[in-house]
Amino acid sequence: MAVAPLSQKEIEDRLAELPGWSLDGGRLTRSYRLGSHFAATALVVHIARIQDELDHHSDLTLGYHSVSLAVQTHSAGGAVTEKDFELARRVEDIAPGHGTH
Repeated sequence: MAVAPLSQKEIEDRLAELPGWSLDGGRLTRSYRLGSHFAATALVVHIARIQDELDHHSDLTLGYHSVSLAVQTHSAGGAVTEKDFELARRVEDIAPGHGTH
């Protein structure tokens, strides 16, 4: 099933509902700080599980006390789509449980 790119207005409207997320280089991005490397690693594993459930994967970067995501929809020519926002919302739902700040 093809996924349609979102307009700039649609992206801005959806970003207003996701504090901490932004559009950078045509991709949705977000970084999280955590209390330890172990906590950051656990968040990465949880995000990877969500990505597999959605069959939609971000560039996911593990730092010492941080996790960063960058996502766009390759099947839509690298545009931002509703699939990207669905992933972002799911990550936002689980991030506080890992002690993000």
